[in-house]
Amino acid sequence: MDTRVDGVAFKSGYSEVNGLKMYYELYGEGKPLVLIHGGGSTIQTTFGRVIPMLAKHRQLIAVELQAHGRTSDRVGEVSFEQDADDVAALLRNLNILKADIFGFSNGGTTALQIAIRHPELVDKLVAASALCKRNGVPSQFWDFMKQARLENMPEQLKEGYKKVALDTNGLQVMHDKDAKRMVDFKDIPDEKIKSIKASTLIIIGDKDVITPEHAIEMHRLIANSELAIIPGGHGEYIGEVTTLKPNYQEIDFIAIPMIESFLDKKE
Repeated sequence: MDTRVDGVAFKSGYSEVNGLKMYYELYGEGKPLVLIHGGGSTIQTTFGRVIPMLAKHRQLIAVELQAHGRTSDRVGEVSFEQDADDVAALLRNLNILKADIFGFSNGGTTALQIAIRHPELVDKLVAASALCKRNGVPSQFWDFMKQARLENMPEQLKEGYKKVALDTNGLQVMHDKDAKRMVDFKDIPDEKIKSIKASTLIIIGDKDVITPEHAIEMHRLIANSELAIIPGGHGEYIGEVTTLKPNYQEIDFIAIPMIESFLDKKE
């Protein structure tokens, strides 16, 4: 289906992926860049403000993961490894042999798993506010996740889901599966992180959920990586919907020129 959002044309569709009907959107032309949203989010709630900027110079493949947005669910828990396999299968269905990958938050952890599990598909990698180890966030984060309730989910994310989901009753299921995934989160072993050969840009905000120490540890483990710590909170640097300020402008999304420069850099 052809549509326009904020003056940007895109095509949307569904692909049969590992038992899911996986929703995706295609924007622009050029080298492929895959966008992977954060936990509890949709394409638009994570990337809606910056898609018009990124689509000027490349083809974007924006996805919605299991139980999120317009993508169906399957029996069983969600995992970063399965999400990575789902994105890889979608790319193969779309005949995309190699792409740059940009994931935010939980999507950043999924992006790292794609680089670990499907290295042949990854050219460059942008891991934004991604978590690899439990000590990468303050200890109180885990207590918060154990107490997670749908009523405490940010209203912007609940509204974003209800705006696009085919069945809004899935909101509770998505919330509970995402919360359980985080409660059960296990460290990605050092050797797997070190196995990432893709040129990688690691980004966090200086007031992020992810600690600067964790970002530095990731930077040291991934040999071919760069690190950027940007002023702002979790996703503020890309206009993630819960961080938006009144009268925001494109210039506020300060990570985008940095990401584009990284992606355009010749190896």
